[in-house]
Amino acid sequence: MDVIPSDDPSLTAMGLISEVHAGLVTKMRPAFAAAGLAEIDFETLIRLARSPARRLRMSDLAAQTSLSTSGVTRVVDRLERDGLVERVACASDRRASYATLTDAGLARLETVVPQHVKDIETWFISLLTPEQLKEFLATLRVIRDIVRPCATAGAVEPGAVEGAVEPGAVEPGAVEPGAVESGAVEPGAVEPGAVESGAVDATAGTVSSPGS
Repeated sequence: MDVIPSDDPSLTAMGLISEVHAGLVTKMRPAFAAAGLAEIDFETLIRLARSPARRLRMSDLAAQTSLSTSGVTRVVDRLERDGLVERVACASDRRASYATLTDAGLARLETVVPQHVKDIETWFISLLTPEQLKEFLATLRVIRDIVRPCATAGAVEPGAVEGAVEPGAVEPGAVEPGAVESGAVEPGAVEPGAVESGAVDATAGTVSSPGS
């Protein structure tokens, strides 16, 4: 009996996921570097940009990025020193604080998102038919919701500030539950300047390594 079967489909599936992720990260990295951002910096900024009022509780940001409490603190501290993020105390809970994307942080995203979306289109979206992409994203969400249920922590707040999504930008019923996430990349492109205040289009996803 082979201890490590060469034709085990579960090993093949996991190997393919790892290889695809590693390949995509390599393709995306130059755009981040050109903007002076590490992968985790970009992931943090894009998650804040795609959140109501461009902010997340520090605990939710840690959950979304899979960072530890100390890890997310270090990242936010660094981004705050660069003026890209501001930490704001929670008015209703003195123990909590929010990481908020600044205008400078939004401007930095606008320098990288158009190229990032082009890279996603080239190395991911264009390789699949619309039907394949739709089925693939649905499959990923099934797995994601089990293995990483905190990936969308804090994404929807009760009484979210109006204007987090530009009026008329999304037609009723156009966004399915779970579609607002850093990895939800739909066909299409983002033109320079499309990262509007308080909202980043759903095409502006990120493919990045898990934080630690």
